[in-house]
Amino acid sequence: MNETLQQVMGMLAVAMLVAMVARRLHLPYTIGLVLIGGLLAWSGTRRMPPLTSELLYYLILPPLLFEAALALRWRELKRDLPPILMLAVVGTVAAMAVVAAALYYFMDWPVASALVFAALISATDPVAIIAMFKDNGVHGRLRLLVEAESLLNDAAAAVLFSLALAFALAGAQDLTGAQMAWDLARIVGGGALIGAVFGFGVIFAARGTREHLVELTLTAIAAFGSFLLAEHFHDSGVLATVTAGIIVGNYRPAKETGDFLSAKGREFLTDFWDFAAFLANSLVFLLIGARIAGSSYEHYPWTVYAGVLVITLVARAIAVYPLAAIFSLSRWRISYDEQHVLWWGGLRGALALALVLSLPGSVPRRDEIVLVTFFVVAFSIVVQGLTMPPVLRRLGFLGARREQDNHFEQ
Repeated sequence: MNETLQQVMGMLAVAMLVAMVARRLHLPYTIGLVLIGGLLAWSGTRRMPPLTSELLYYLILPPLLFEAALALRWRELKRDLPPILMLAVVGTVAAMAVVAAALYYFMDWPVASALVFAALISATDPVAIIAMFKDNGVHGRLRLLVEAESLLNDAAAAVLFSLALAFALAGAQDLTGAQMAWDLARIVGGGALIGAVFGFGVIFAARGTREHLVELTLTAIAAFGSFLLAEHFHDSGVLATVTAGIIVGNYRPAKETGDFLSAKGREFLTDFWDFAAFLANSLVFLLIGARIAGSSYEHYPWTVYAGVLVITLVARAIAVYPLAAIFSLSRWRISYDEQHVLWWGGLRGALALALVLSLPGSVPRRDEIVLVTFFVVAFSIVVQGLTMPPVLRRLGFLGARREQDNHFEQ
């Protein structure tokens, strides 16, 4: 216990130094953490806790998802819901199909292995994307499109991953159309229902107190409790936490009933979850860097890693550009510049690692799947993350950014 505490305190100290240096050098903070985590792992100067699926899934994801969901404004989300759902659901399925087919036909992967990897890598990761956009100060409709898609496509990814894993372990004979439909309804519907219960539960319980610390504790229970309960029933914990966060962040009662939070609780709500997300980001990106650097990639030729990387980038492009074209003549038109950011900014990160680390050893080519996933995540965070600021600046989304929401003004 004492050793673990020392490790955590040491990691936080390193993270704070990285944050200060990154700000002075105008570098993305999260990428600095990944690089420093890798350097520490290579040098062996600091021993860090292992990166596990349990740590990522149950400790890191809930506060990051809840904090991001709190910031989503339902009024804005509702305006862009058709393209967001199209990208999050249809786009994830399309990307998975492209990745699985390419791995099977061009790289001779078994069907089961191709489906499992395609499911866990096809959804963009909210942790990496939200951190990247915060680092670069991106706001407006672009941030809404990218972050909302990344938050919602995890529900689709959870369904696809569970079905692909079941196929890999048991075979197709046990997967009927009715069973797949039931799994879809249970995972998505159950997660949303549990999140709604926790979200409205916080609102109801907070009315019975005016203590801001109690109110903030209730929101923490909603963030972690909804996730854990949904996962206990094999529903989508990600969707449960996101639903709870959206409800708590957007509930505005009638004037005569008053706010369910005290004035001090409302004031501290955003700051509290900003701090929680900052701590979670600090720990997870250091650990990701250490784990990426500590992996042995020489077991497979570099053509394998390069081939998989190209396939994932092409699949993401297919999931963005054709689907965005559907809305080109509508009020939900997504500009070409926004489409470019949706493609290149579709980062992979903690979610993909949490899923791949949870794979049982009986999955065909498990070790290869783990290594190529870490390679794709490393490229995504470091290369795509480092190049996103100049891309955003070149496209006019940083600095004196063009206003692109005029068609939504009322």
